[in-house]
Amino acid sequence: MDNLEVSIVMPCLNEEKGIVICLNKIKEVFMKEHINGEIIIADNGSIDRSRAICEEAGARVFIEPIPGYGSAYLRGLKEARGQYIVIADSDNTYDFSDIPEFLKVLKSGYDFVIGSRFKGKIKHGAMPWVNRYIGNPILSGMTRLFFRSRLSDIHCGMRAFTAEAYRKMNLRTPGMEFATEMVVAALTNNLRTKEIPINYHPRYGDSKLAPFYDAWRHVRFMLLYCPLWLYFIPGLVGFLPGIFFLLFLSGGPVIFLGHYWDIHFLIFFSALTILSYQVMSLGVFAHVFAINEGFIKEDRLISLFRRKFNLEKGLIIGIVLFVIGFGINLLIFMEWFSNHFGALYRIRESVLALTLLVIGVQTIFGSFFISLLTFKKR
Repeated sequence: MDNLEVSIVMPCLNEEKGIVICLNKIKEVFMKEHINGEIIIADNGSIDRSRAICEEAGARVFIEPIPGYGSAYLRGLKEARGQYIVIADSDNTYDFSDIPEFLKVLKSGYDFVIGSRFKGKIKHGAMPWVNRYIGNPILSGMTRLFFRSRLSDIHCGMRAFTAEAYRKMNLRTPGMEFATEMVVAALTNNLRTKEIPINYHPRYGDSKLAPFYDAWRHVRFMLLYCPLWLYFIPGLVGFLPGIFFLLFLSGGPVIFLGHYWDIHFLIFFSALTILSYQVMSLGVFAHVFAINEGFIKEDRLISLFRRKFNLEKGLIIGIVLFVIGFGINLLIFMEWFSNHFGALYRIRESVLALTLLVIGVQTIFGSFFISLLTFKKR
């Protein structure tokens, strides 16, 4: 079947109430639009009549023993033979009469098409208000912020893409975060993406979602795939005020905002500077590792970093910071020695020196680690 045009892939877990309606609608669309297509069902452990219903309807049924939304889809997509692939849930929440519209967009040159329930019509009772007004807007907003997307509904389950686009996305997550991974992969691989309005209907059968846990899985995935927001921005927000007030207070106590700032604040900003610097360093490590493993694409930030950074520059910076911190400590020791090891009141200078020593050591060994991550074998 080399000329197979479309593969419809659906996950299934005890969907006997809705899947027969979905299958009939798909076959009706195939016949009406003269589409040479196939229907693939990835069964994820059904104990009702779902498998039998699908087989009787002529669908290709594959069993995926590993539980999870992503696991089911990965199994079904592996078997897809069509030039174009359309995916949707098996609970009759999506209208399969929209298949021609998805295909029309793909044939016009786009690689990835996703529906938007918010731009279409959400039928009464189809989506809980928590998902509609809190969960989906927040998660879609995070995607727009983190990955510079304009998509309004990243969790819409009806999507279509070319077989070539699917290979480029290199999807791998087994759980509900699979939906987010697919969108992120489409964006980071620069696939031509378009969102089209669709209608959303009340589901047949019981929902498999665990709202708060599944939402966390989506948030966790986005943070892991976006080191800029997980590491760099929080680290920078802490490091800049930390180092500023550390240097500001090193010269002595000050009156600021109507309050007396002294040693306790100095120690706090020293700790904030060190921790924030460590977070930013972890961000560099995570970003380079994720690029090397193919989780994310190299961006302008890392490209600039690769051009400007090398082991020697990192070592010079680290050694300079270490030497300055060591020099301050040496001067303090010499003063103590000249006073015959008597009373010593150099707490501010000692805190500053300690901070520089720690950051210097972090920079030295971090530079070696980054060089290891970026080491290219011939």
